[in-house]
Amino acid sequence: MSAQPRPRALIADDEPLLREALVRELAKAWPELEVVAQARNGREAIRHFDALHPDVCFLDVKMPGLDGVEVAQYIGRRAHVVFVTAHDDYAVQAFAQGALDYVLKPLAPARLADTVSRLRLRLEAAQPAPAIEALLQRLATQLRADGPPAPLRWIRAQAGQTVRLIAVDDVDYLRSDTKHTLVAWHDESNRPAEALVRTPLKELLAQLDPEHFAQVHRAIVVNLRSIHHVTRGDSESAEIHLKGRPEVLPVSRSYLHLFRQM
Repeated sequence: MSAQPRPRALIADDEPLLREALVRELAKAWPELEVVAQARNGREAIRHFDALHPDVCFLDVKMPGLDGVEVAQYIGRRAHVVFVTAHDDYAVQAFAQGALDYVLKPLAPARLADTVSRLRLRLEAAQPAPAIEALLQRLATQLRADGPPAPLRWIRAQAGQTVRLIAVDDVDYLRSDTKHTLVAWHDESNRPAEALVRTPLKELLAQLDPEHFAQVHRAIVVNLRSIHHVTRGDSESAEIHLKGRPEVLPVSRSYLHLFRQM
């Protein structure tokens, strides 16, 4: 008698630390489960799903680009879906009807264990994923009614085993650096500091408050409150001088309109 194949899972969340925490907790609660892919956003999740066909998808409700509900609509009944969310109202709607399961952020091992227990029973009994189309449509409508998510408040920068939480209000600018983003801010002693984060600049920009942060170059986003002054060049160019920092940031021609009334 051949052994049953290991169940396979996809995790999609735009916060790397939460993805890593879910991987660790799933390893404890469900050792047989193989996490075959991790996605940073909805579009990545769909690409991984089409390529790998996992049995279970853990989807953050609110992600940049396509959100978790849109990804679940794409998946349909081809996999079991679990919402990972900080928003209890969405989760309760889904769970109360018995169609979807959920875990809340921050992760609670006991709650995750209950979810795992139900998933294992469904997979062992070869139960198909439930019909969730109507429920997902209601959740999608609610998400749209709620409007855009609140602006990002903290940026997590990890160096080895150390994780630093950087208040977005303290950030002076962000600059794309190959596969990473350099975050420049003033620390608790008001000294200039820098750190690299894995999240691409484009994803961070989508989560920042447009009232305070502006893209001034294809690779640079600046906190408008950190600008000391802007100097215009002879041609269509400009440079940003920051408060308490020696760096001078270039302004691309396509972004000069931000400073027309300088």
